[in-house]
Amino acid sequence: MASCVFERIETFLKQSGASFTVSRHEPVFTSEQAAAVRGTSLASGAKALVIKAGEKFVHIVLPADRKLDSKKARDVFGVKSIRFASKQEVEQLTGLQPGSIPPFGSLFNLPTYCDPALGENPSINFNAGDHAISVQMSYADYVAVEKPMLTTVT
Repeated sequence: MASCVFERIETFLKQSGASFTVSRHEPVFTSEQAAAVRGTSLASGAKALVIKAGEKFVHIVLPADRKLDSKKARDVFGVKSIRFASKQEVEQLTGLQPGSIPPFGSLFNLPTYCDPALGENPSINFNAGDHAISVQMSYADYVAVEKPMLTTVT
């Protein structure tokens, strides 16, 4: 499934006219490992989270050097409780393992919310459906292609 998701991302970006580069590397399982193997700043990592906000699942993207502020997220979604999706829920919703999820909720029929702090980086980096494949693209292209709802959650 992971290679299938990478192919979907690649096709999606090419059809959208976005400029991007792909790198293959040793498998990484944390944002810190990913930044080190890519030779990029931790802040440029687009950390994608699947969250259950109230009764619905959403896709949240934030800079990898920041943590989700649960109070801000509850306020944004107008719910009393939020929680990270379980490993099983992530697999069911995306077909992927946690840590390999790209910042494109649209690929999984999930609404995408992006913290504008990610835009402090001219380019962003993310795992592309596989722990050993990364994509780098401009933040501007990411926003133009994915059209996430921009909201502060860090």
